[in-house]
Amino acid sequence: MDSSADLPPDLAAAHAMILAERAARLAAETRLAEAANAQARQSSAEALIAHLKLEIEKLRRTIYGTRSERSARLLDQLELELEELEAGATEDELAAEKAAGKTQTVRSFERKRPLRQPFPDDIERERVVLPAPTQCPCCGSARLSKLGESVTSTLEEIPRRFKVIDTVREKFSCRDCEAITQPPAPFHATPRGYIGPQLLATILFDKFGQHQPLNRQVQRFKCEGIDLSVSTLADQVGAGAFAVRPIFELIEAYVLSANRLHGDDTKIPILAKGKTDTGRIWTYVRDDRPFGGRDPPAALFYASRDRRGEHPARHLQNFAGILQADAYSGFNALFDPGRKALPATAAFCWAHGRRAFFELADIAQNARRGRSATAISPVALEAVRRIDQLFEIERDIYGLSAEERLQIRRERSAPLLTDLEAWLRAESARLSRSSNVIKPINYLLNRWEGFARLVHDGRICMTNNAAERALRGFALGRKAWLFAGSDRGAERAAVMATLIMTARLNDIDPKAWLADVFARIADMPQNRLHELLPWNWTPPALTPSTQAA
Repeated sequence: MDSSADLPPDLAAAHAMILAERAARLAAETRLAEAANAQARQSSAEALIAHLKLEIEKLRRTIYGTRSERSARLLDQLELELEELEAGATEDELAAEKAAGKTQTVRSFERKRPLRQPFPDDIERERVVLPAPTQCPCCGSARLSKLGESVTSTLEEIPRRFKVIDTVREKFSCRDCEAITQPPAPFHATPRGYIGPQLLATILFDKFGQHQPLNRQVQRFKCEGIDLSVSTLADQVGAGAFAVRPIFELIEAYVLSANRLHGDDTKIPILAKGKTDTGRIWTYVRDDRPFGGRDPPAALFYASRDRRGEHPARHLQNFAGILQADAYSGFNALFDPGRKALPATAAFCWAHGRRAFFELADIAQNARRGRSATAISPVALEAVRRIDQLFEIERDIYGLSAEERLQIRRERSAPLLTDLEAWLRAESARLSRSSNVIKPINYLLNRWEGFARLVHDGRICMTNNAAERALRGFALGRKAWLFAGSDRGAERAAVMATLIMTARLNDIDPKAWLADVFARIADMPQNRLHELLPWNWTPPALTPSTQAA
C-alpha cells in the first residue's frame, strides 16, 4: 500500500502537520508527567501516613507499654510496611522527575522527607575542596574574588580497620643493686593472649547481644583479611566472661536487694547426647521507673536445664519483697508463709490473665479463619472490655510516685475491680463447666488476691512486661544460634545477657561499656569495682578526630 497519499500536498500543510504532531506529543508527555506526579504524590502520602503511624505506635509503646496482644506484632509489621512504601515512593519520585524532564510545562514533584538527624559531634570528618575555577566562564576574566563556599555533607562508610599495637616495655638495671626493673605487661583477658579490649568487646557483644555465632564471625573476619579460628574466638569468649564475672556479681547483689522484682523465664535449647534438652533462661528485673523510683534499672539472668521450681527457689532464696510474675506453680514455694525466709508477696500479671479472654474475643483473627472460625464469646468480649478499663487508668498514672498511683487506684481502679470480681463470679456460676471461657475466669478468680494487690501497693505494676521485654533477645536469638552447647555455655550466656541488658536499660552502649570494662578491670581495686557498673560509668574521653584543613 502506498503511504505517499497521506503526505500533505504542499509545504504549508506539511508545516501544519508537523506542528500538530508536536503539539500532540507535548500534550501526551504532559499527561504522562502529570500522571507520574500524581502517582508520586500518592506514594509519598502513603509513606508519610505509614511513617506517622509507626511514630505514634512507638510513642505509645514508650509511654504506655504493650497495649494488646496484637500490638506486639504491630510494630514490626509497620516497620516492614514503611520500608516498602518508602522505597516505592522514591521510585515514583524519580519516575516523575524523568517524565517532567521531557516537558517544559510540568514541574517535577519533590517529596517532603522526614527531617534529617544531625551527625554526631564526635564523628570523623574529611574536608574535600574541589578545584576552584581559574577564570570566569562568562567573560574569561581571571580576576576572581571568593564570596563564600557551599558545603555538601555526605555520610560514607570506612570498612572496619584493624591495627596491631606493639607495646614496648624497656628493661632497666640498677647500677647499685643490679635489680632489673620493667613495666608490667598490658592486660589481656586471655593469658598470653593478643586480643585487645575493643575487639574482645566486639566478639562478645556480637555473640550475646547481636546473636551472631562464632562461626559466622570467623567468616566475617576472613572477609576483612583477619584469620581467626573458632577455637581462638571461643577461648576469648570464655576468658572475657570470666573477667567480667565480678561485675555480674555486683549486678546480681543489686537486683536481689530490691523490694520488688519482675520474674519470668523462656525456653533455651541446651545440647545433650544426640538431642537437645529444653532448658530455661530465668530473668529477674529491677525497674522502679513506672512509679518514679530513682534507683537505676537492672536485669539478672540465670540458666537451667529444666523448669523445676527448685531453680527460682534457689535464685530468690533470700528475697522477701514483691515478685511480679505469671501464675507458674514453680514460684509458689516463694509465697509459702512457712518459708524459712520471709515469704515473698505475689503480684500476678494482668496481661497473662487477659490473654485467654482476648483469644476468645479476637474478632479480626476469627475473621481470618474463614469457615473454621468459631463463635465470638460475648463473655470474653465483655471481660476484655472491663480489663482494658483498668489498663487505661494505668497508662494515666505511669511515672507518678507510688503514693499518687495508690491514691488514684483506690479512687478509680478499686470500684472497677470489685465490679469485675462480682461479674466473674456470677458468670462462673451460670456457665457450664465445658464452656471455653470458664478456664480463664477461674484463672483469675483462683488467684484474685494476687491480681487485686495492685490497689494496695502503688509500686506494683499491672503487667510483667518488664521481664518479658528482657527475654525478647533470647526468643529472637535462639533462631540464629539454635542451642547452647552445654550447661556452662547457657550460664555464660546468662552472665553476658545480664551485663548487656543492664547496660541497655540504663541507655548505655553495651559494646563501648564492655570495651572500657575490659581495659580497666585488671587495674581496678575491688572496693572501686562499683565505678564500672553501667549506671556509674562515664565514657572515656574521646580523642578529637583529625580534620583536614
